[in-house]
Formats: sequence, structure tokens, C-alpha cells
Amino acid sequence: MHCVDTQEDEVQPRKILVVDDSKLIHKMFEVLLRQFSLIHAHDGIEALQCLGNHADIDLILLDINMPRMSGLEFLNQVKADQAFQEIPVVIISTEGKEEDTIRGLEAGAAAYIKKPFGNQELLEVIQRL
Repeated sequence: MHCVDTQEDEVQPRKILVVDDSKLIHKMFEVLLRQFSLIHAHDGIEALQCLGNHADIDLILLDINMPRMSGLEFLNQVKADQAFQEIPVVIISTEGKEEDTIRGLEAGAAAYIKKPFGNQELLEVIQRL
């Protein structure tokens, strides 16, 4: 699956790139974030391609542990690229150790949410950003 835009025909105020290797997480975000247009990628390499194809992405929801390119490697590349460095990135990961949170925030993430998370917690972070 490559850069699937789930609401391509609808005009949405926000476009969110979801980067996670779990199909279940993608399905959950489809339900929880149906007011947003979602772009789906299953690893960091695919996500970089999606960014190149969708210049209007407003927010990135990012997992850490993924095949081919980890979330932190992806985050470092995004923040090093002037075209994308202003896009807020929210890390959503099972890696909840304090050093993982610090590494993610130091790499440029705007927020860090530990899985499992509450729906309201995610919506509040998205609203804030």
C-alpha cells in the first residue's frame, strides 16, 4: 500500500500523514480522525514518498518501531529538510521510556503520546498543534 489518501475527493481543513506499520492503528485512526483527510504510510521510506506527493500535509502521526526506516530516522530526515521541517510531528509509540521520549522531542517532535492512549488525549494534542 502506497500513500493512500482516504478522503481524496473531500475538501478537508487538515491533512494528516499517519506513519505506522500496524494496519490496526491505521483503521483506528480512520474511525477516530474521520474529520481529517488521512494519508497512510507503513514505514519511514514510504512516508518520505508521501511527503513528496502531498505538499499540503499539516501534521504527522509517527510510530517509532517500523521496518526499513524507524520513526526517529524518518523524523531526523523530515527536520533536516527545509520543505518539511515546519510540519508538527506527534510520536505515538509503545516505547514509553523517558529516554525515548527525550530522544523524540530532541529530534524535533512536537509531542509524544504513549500507546495505549485515550482518544481524547490524541484529539487534544492535535487541536493544540
